[in-house]
Amino acid sequence: MARHLSPRAFGTRAALALVLALAGCVGGPDEPRTVRSAAPPPRAELAQDLAPNLAPNLAPPADAVPGLTPAAASAPGRIGKGSVKVALVVPLSGQGASLGAAMRNAAELAMEEYQQPDLQILVRDDRGAPDGAREAASGAIAEGAELVLGPLFAANVSAASVPARAAGKPVIAFSTDASVAAPGTYLLSFLPQAEVDRIVEESVSGGRRSFAALIPENAYGNAVEAQFREAVARKGARLVGIERYVPGASEPAIARLGGLITGAGAQADTLFLPETAEGLPAVAAALTKAGFAPSRIRPIGTAVWNEPRLFALPALQGGRFAAPDAGGFGNFAGRYQARFGTSPPRVASLAYDAVSLTAALARQYGTQRFADATLTKSAGFSGIDGTFRFRPDGLSDRALAVYEIRNNAASVVSPAPRALAKPGT
Repeated sequence: MARHLSPRAFGTRAALALVLALAGCVGGPDEPRTVRSAAPPPRAELAQDLAPNLAPNLAPPADAVPGLTPAAASAPGRIGKGSVKVALVVPLSGQGASLGAAMRNAAELAMEEYQQPDLQILVRDDRGAPDGAREAASGAIAEGAELVLGPLFAANVSAASVPARAAGKPVIAFSTDASVAAPGTYLLSFLPQAEVDRIVEESVSGGRRSFAALIPENAYGNAVEAQFREAVARKGARLVGIERYVPGASEPAIARLGGLITGAGAQADTLFLPETAEGLPAVAAALTKAGFAPSRIRPIGTAVWNEPRLFALPALQGGRFAAPDAGGFGNFAGRYQARFGTSPPRVASLAYDAVSLTAALARQYGTQRFADATLTKSAGFSGIDGTFRFRPDGLSDRALAVYEIRNNAASVVSPAPRALAKPGT
């Protein structure tokens, strides 16, 4: 039975008046972009302590007001004074420095909202480079860090994992590149593979049985193709055709799919389009020109579609995509802005969840707080962006919502589940 972990009750409670638009972090591996979401505002939910049959909840009460005093720091580069030391390795200079600074702020906010748990965060700058990540992780471990949170970029994750693995310390990293996951190196991020699984599952459960795909010849296309093939087969559906294309030149691939996706005799009932917001308008225009009718064949995609300027494209009307539920991030963004005076980038919630998870596990699991068996509990953990679960191979599963595009907007047609399905289903 999973234990429901929540922050201690806050002394001051008030409703937040500020609701910010969701900024969606999507893109290829380690190439985040900031976009807005048309999803509804967050709903308040009450935290519960030790509630049975629920994943541990890392989020504070929705109406909690963050403290205005900075988190206690015993020395530069440290947040908190607790006995349990954890490293936060992010870029504070070099590539990604603005993201790293926001993630450091989010870590501080998490510590404040947990009312200073028995935790000490050793903040280390990886300089946006592998050598810096390796040095930062090694130095923090030498100072007593039991766990490394970060880095953000794939090459830096690989570098930081070397000293961590040698010391027997786990890593919870923020990269979206699944290739850097490994036993002991877990990815707390928005993996496109989870989005593919969710949109295929929702399509099949709604009666869709025959899938085709147009996939760009780039890193993102490579990341999703294998997962798409596996998900369709696992759900017992039929794959009638896949075509790859050079970004910006989708017409030949559309022509090769021919009668599979156009005309009265089209064999597919669903078309997978894992294209970015930059490339999708041209692909959509080419599909419309070729006679593609979304009323007959439903287009589906991933969170890279979560961009309002795409919602008016004729070829996407009635299309669906999987993405994190907007509610949790909207609430977090309001608290972040109230505390730091600026809107957070989408990845900031990952650092918040990582620190909240660390605090919850340190409080509940004693010496087994960061053991592999603890981190990979099948019930998972409930954070800002919904329920997530680490797998033994280092990848993660995440509960995602499904949105439908109609009339220049995207609305939820299948809410993110509160609990994750059994692994492999």
